[in-house]
Amino acid sequence: MKTAAARIGALAGVALLAACTPTPTPRPVSAPAPPTPAPSTSPPPPACSPEGIRITELGVSAAMGLRAMGLELVNCGDRPYELRGYPAPRLRDADRDPLKVTIIPGARPITSGFDQPPTRIVLRPGERASAALLWRNLVTDATVVASNGAYLDVAPLPGRPAYPVELDGPIDLGNTGRLGVSAWKRYNGPSATQPPAPSGPPSTAPTPDSRL
Repeated sequence: MKTAAARIGALAGVALLAACTPTPTPRPVSAPAPPTPAPSTSPPPPACSPEGIRITELGVSAAMGLRAMGLELVNCGDRPYELRGYPAPRLRDADRDPLKVTIIPGARPITSGFDQPPTRIVLRPGERASAALLWRNLVTDATVVASNGAYLDVAPLPGRPAYPVELDGPIDLGNTGRLGVSAWKRYNGPSATQPPAPSGPPSTAPTPDSRL
């Protein structure tokens, strides 16, 4: 009997001791650190071509089916660069196949007021010239598939290497198949708002003289 009482007393003592022992405070679990955002990278600056120029788009204005796209040529080299004449554009479709387009210096058959004759321009390093492409988005024959230029290559003058120009949107010629160009002139206005992709290597074949 004494033994049983002793056991009960011992168990009660253990229980009392356990009740008096403070419960350990759980260690706080640290919240996972938020993911570190990847550093934002700005587009690479446009490349300077081997002949020391860079051609970019200045934007497109459109009204009543008439489109006008500005081109900017920068002398990014270290020597003077001479221009006299019209840029020589070439268009390719979404599959990068050449489009058959009639290039019209001055664009008289498309619209008036676009026919200032070319003058001799000598650009010092850092100076710029501008020209424009002009076209109408017209479908005059339902049997002829409309043309959309997805890619543009521009040579500064006929016979010189052509360089890719990044486009903000397609050059939608409809089925007119005509693209007017203005002559280069000295330019002091604002540059393109967004830098385009770096220019690729020049085309292996020179651009033929497309004056009609």
